[in-house]
Amino acid sequence: MENLSTYSLLFIFCGLIILSYLFSVINRVTRIPSVLLLLGTGMLLRYLSEWMGWSFEIPPALVELLGTIGLIMIVLEAGLDLEVMREKIPLIRSSFASAIIILLVSALSVAGILQWWLPDAPFVNCVVYAIVLSIVSSAIVLPSVSHLNHEKREFLVYEASFSDILGIMAFNFLTAGQVITTQSVSWFLGSIPVAVVLSVGVCFALMLLLIKNRINIKFFLVFAMLIVIYVGGKMMNLPSLITILMFGLVVNNWELVRWKPLKTYFSDDNVNEVATLLKSITAESSFLIRTFFFIIFGLSIDLVFLENKDVLMLGSVIVLALLALRYVYLRILHKYTLFPELFYIPRGLITVLLFYKIPEWQKIDTFHEGVLFFVILSTGIIMMIGALFFHDRPVEIDKTLISEDEPAYSEPEQQ
Repeated sequence: MENLSTYSLLFIFCGLIILSYLFSVINRVTRIPSVLLLLGTGMLLRYLSEWMGWSFEIPPALVELLGTIGLIMIVLEAGLDLEVMREKIPLIRSSFASAIIILLVSALSVAGILQWWLPDAPFVNCVVYAIVLSIVSSAIVLPSVSHLNHEKREFLVYEASFSDILGIMAFNFLTAGQVITTQSVSWFLGSIPVAVVLSVGVCFALMLLLIKNRINIKFFLVFAMLIVIYVGGKMMNLPSLITILMFGLVVNNWELVRWKPLKTYFSDDNVNEVATLLKSITAESSFLIRTFFFIIFGLSIDLVFLENKDVLMLGSVIVLALLALRYVYLRILHKYTLFPELFYIPRGLITVLLFYKIPEWQKIDTFHEGVLFFVILSTGIIMMIGALFFHDRPVEIDKTLISEDEPAYSEPEQQ
């Protein structure tokens, strides 16, 4: 790789961006997730480079950097895409319940599977690995729901966003110290309202910067501040992703604010203009980060793990457990249809990011990294199957109920 010229590198990077755009087009036409195509591209590039004799090493810090920035962008993008209205409270409540219940049950079940498969591993360490494997990836869900109706799309976006935030909070809590005490639990629970209160001040400060700032450089300054807030919150063990999500929600739902002094200082027109531009820049940035993260992750995947029977068996048991638990929850408690929500269980950016951040004292030496790759690829393929087989079905109308003078017209209904 060191023999490549600057022009060759520019050609490769820009070519990958163009290819990722084409994958997005293919996703809308065929419903094959663009993330799977990006992973496949990375794996193909790995074997092409080996065939051509190129050797390179991907620094783990690069994967973590892209993953962290991608996480912030994706959560902000989710906040800017969600509308909060009174009639949507049941939808938000059900998606939050789905995220937290499925995450908890899945984590405990996968931890039990790991404890059974790896009996020498401490149960707490198994729980940490299980949480990593139980978080639904919003980085994959968000760009893969465009073909769904509005209600299904919002439910899956809310659920994936909540799953990301709750999973990261649980992971940070379990990896913060070697002993879980009453004080640590109290700090964890108390940090949530603290983060919400701080979010209010941060939201208005960022809006002030966007609306009242006369310098043209605004939006990437805001992104830099969001990254500082995220990192600072993480250093203080605060769930700072809540702040980022709240900022997106406030900007996108400014019409719900009733306090007149704020309305006079931040007019609806100004905030709507900021929201439009912020959505555009956030979507572009998320697309760019997602492109290179998943291609680089694909480069790191060695398919040799498919020859390991233990990896295939353990990975299959975990995936089947995740699918079965989701089926049971949606079948018993969820009021929506099972299809295609059942199949939207992808693991991706958060799973990779947290896996490489597991502290040394909590790592399980006997856990094969191939299990992680298997779960990510399998759940992505399952989601693709659900997307491919989901289609609209027109409502059948009794023709005798239509008068001869009226045109026969029926509204399509989403199943």
